[in-house]
Amino acid sequence: MADEKKIKITLVKSVIGSLPAQRKTVKALGLKKIGSSVEHDASPSIKGMVRAVAHLVKVEEM
Repeated sequence: MADEKKIKITLVKSVIGSLPAQRKTVKALGLKKIGSSVEHDASPSIKGMVRAVAHLVKVEEM
């Protein structure tokens, strides 16, 4: 578990005007306001969620 990579996800665009499923994905990632950041393990499920809202977030590897 300790060797698992982490990614930092930052919300850079508003969810206003996005699809309801994309809004729920952003909320499920733990992001609330523009500029808020969270760290998650780079698991396939998290990567899939990030891919679904790639136009709204910025991702950095830790």
